[in-house]
Parts: sequence; structure tokens; C-alpha cells
Amino acid sequence: MTPGQLLIIGFDDTEMSPRLASLLKRIQPAGVILFARNIRSPEQTWHLLSACRKCVEAPLFTCVDMEGGLVDRFREAVGPTPSAADVFASSDRKLFRKHGQIIGDNCRALGFNVNFAPALDLALDASRSVLGSRAVSADPTEVVMYARKFLRGLADASVIGCGKHFPGLGEGRLDSHHDLPVIQKPYRRMWQQDLVPYRSLRKDLPMVMVSHGAFPALTTKPIPASLSPRWITDVLRKTIGYRGLIVSDDLEMGGVLKAAPLGEAAVEFIRAGGDLALVCHLEERVLEAHEALMRACEQDAKFRRRVETTALNVAKFKMKWARQLRPAKAPTEKGVAALTTSLWEFGEQVRLESIT
Repeated sequence: MTPGQLLIIGFDDTEMSPRLASLLKRIQPAGVILFARNIRSPEQTWHLLSACRKCVEAPLFTCVDMEGGLVDRFREAVGPTPSAADVFASSDRKLFRKHGQIIGDNCRALGFNVNFAPALDLALDASRSVLGSRAVSADPTEVVMYARKFLRGLADASVIGCGKHFPGLGEGRLDSHHDLPVIQKPYRRMWQQDLVPYRSLRKDLPMVMVSHGAFPALTTKPIPASLSPRWITDVLRKTIGYRGLIVSDDLEMGGVLKAAPLGEAAVEFIRAGGDLALVCHLEERVLEAHEALMRACEQDAKFRRRVETTALNVAKFKMKWARQLRPAKAPTEKGVAALTTSLWEFGEQVRLESIT
């Protein structure tokens, strides 16, 4: 029984500690995720991720949210990266791909193999104050155009991408980090708008992240999509035909904790058809999720079979993407300087294209 292989976990450390090593060895997670709080320099980050790998027997997903703009985890370590909206405003498709590649190059240099990007949410008025420059267009065909190029850029750098936040937070007026956005939108309109990127890119997306938004038109009760078999299994898997890995947004976010305690949320996400549950911060929350999965496996034979099947699917995915999961060499001072220069030049190119 390997419930740890259904978890991607975060922590506060900037270097390996006995406590963190103990947690990793005990949980044996599928992956780890770092945030700006964990990242001081490229060299330090690479060594931290290398140390994490040594604590886990299976190949490790080393993950980051790196979109540029508002969501820029490398700003202090390497330099600022333009936002998706700024790059899209250039109308230059070559820059869309270069955006993915330059972010991917930075990810690889620091030791990451998974980037939870791009955002596929529509840039609608309702969510403007929440999503801002993370969303590129209200037109789903334009979102697909940008995202497809961005994903190819990530692939050029041997980094695994992830579309988010399924089924779409474009109509969400609340930030799911703190509250549960309840989006009253008919399913037919969502199919014609918000779901177009997932339908069009179903074969291009290695991973899809499910949001904590609630969509009562489909689920009747206002439960987060991340806990809904209707959204995850019926729509994403069966109707759309998606075959990659399905990841939850952070289960420590207020949007899901208002619906269920964290341990219960982890179990219900997997039960609903999810593959990888994110618990991004507190050790006690990580242990709560792991213990809840263990307990559910012991008490429910059907759920145990579900966990075993999902863990096998994660292992198969890791075998398929083995080349991307192999770490790059440690960054050098010269290499980091080159990355910083490339970022600056790219930012200038985006700025000039956007004003001409």
C-alpha cells in the first residue's frame, strides 16, 4: 500500500533538516513543491531538491508554480519573468513558446521537473481582481493558442507542464486561497467557453490541476470541483477523455477547507478520481492527509484498490517521463548569469513587442 505516492508535499525549509528528512522518508511522497519561501538562490535550491530526492525511493516530482508576473517564484533568485498576459499582449506566437522555454530552462537549472502552468482560466471581468495578469484572454481559442505554445516551450526544456484551474475560475469573484468561489454558470456555457482549453489540449497536457471552485449547475450541492466525481471522473475523464495525471490544487486552501477537513478532502479527491493531492505547507497537514489515506485504505477495500491502481498509474507516468525526471547538473555561477541575462533580454523583447 503506497498512499504516499498520491501526495505532493510542501514545507518551510530552505535546506535539508533531520525533521524534513524524517518526513520524506516516512511519507515517501510522489513529489515535493517549493515556493518563494524555500528559494534563496539557484545553487541552494538545486541542492535542497537533490537532498529531497535522496530521501525518497521512487523518482520524485520536483514541482513549482512558475507562471511569471504575479506568480514568480524565481524573482529573487534569478530575476523577474513577464506575466502570461504581458507576453500574450505581444501577439507574437514565437514569444509564447519562448515564454515557456525560458521558464522551463530556469526550472531545469534550479532542479525542477514539473511546472504547474499554464493557467487556462478565461480573462473575464468577474475574476479580474483575483486572476489579473495570470489569465491571457476571454476568448478560449486564444487561451488554447498561447497555452499550446507555452507547453511546447516547457517541453523544449524537458519540463512537465500542467493546465489549471479545471474546470475554470474565469467567473470566480472570490480567491479560492481564502474562500469557496461559487460559480453559477450553466454547464452548456462552460462547455462552450471554460472547458474549451481542456477539450482542445487534452493530448497536450501531461497534468491537469483541479480547482476548489464550486459549480452547482453540475454538482447540485456547492462542493469544490476538487471533491466532485461529476467533474473529475464524469467530465474530465469520460466526456473530455483526458488521460494524464489529475492534481488537486493545494488542499490547505480555504476554498476546500470550508467544505471538508483536510484529511477527508484528500480521501474524497482520490475517491472522486484524482491522482495527486497537493498539501503545500504544514507538516501536520501533510501527516493528516497521509494518515487519512492510510485509514481509508484499511477500512474500505474498494478505496484501497483505487489507491493501488492510482499509485500504479503514477509509477507508469514516471516511467514514461523518466528523461524529464532525471535531474540536470548543479547550476554554475556562469550558467546563472546567462539565465539572468536571457530573462532580461526576453523581458525587453516582450515590452518592445507590446508597445509597437
